[in-house]
Amino acid sequence: MIKNQPIQEFLDKLASSAATPGGGSAAAIMGAMGAALVSMVCNLTVGKKNYAEVEGEMKDVLREAESLRVALTDAIAEDIAAFDSLMAAYAMPKDTDEQKAARSTAIQAGLKQATEVPLSCARLCAEVIALSHRAAAKGNLNVISDAGVAALAAQAALRSAALNVYINVPAIKDRAFADTRVAEVEALLRDAVAQAESTFAVVKGKL
Repeated sequence: MIKNQPIQEFLDKLASSAATPGGGSAAAIMGAMGAALVSMVCNLTVGKKNYAEVEGEMKDVLREAESLRVALTDAIAEDIAAFDSLMAAYAMPKDTDEQKAARSTAIQAGLKQATEVPLSCARLCAEVIALSHRAAAKGNLNVISDAGVAALAAQAALRSAALNVYINVPAIKDRAFADTRVAEVEALLRDAVAQAESTFAVVKGKL
């Protein structure tokens, strides 16, 4: 599986002329890095006597961050599968009317899946941003900058995932589906990006 590849191998594939992995997979791994950094802050806060009062909350944040890290790591392969499925639909034969109809149906299903996967990634990244804010507010000051990096990584991931929603929705014929997904991703961008910027300001203020 791609998540088990060495970093250099993944980056080489990302840089190659191959269509996958691409921006969607990069978004997922950025989000996973954000979640991992939240976990790092928590792991360096839990067990420290100066932070005994927040230990319970930091353990909760750690548990949630690890769950998100797993989900976002899995999203790397999910993005590739969605893209490959869509490309397979476009490659279907279209010589007869029946073939054209089947191809059109497959393409529309593929477009919806290629929209849902990055939208799910964006949701997860918004959760990482929320956790990074909590880690920045109460985490170990010696690693507070990592909480800021977590927020910024997750913000970049969210915005990157949003682009992968935007690129697919114009071709979706089910406009109700498309409009609801665009509305959701724009709400995520509005709220989570603002929180990420707030987290950055909190971290900078503590340095």
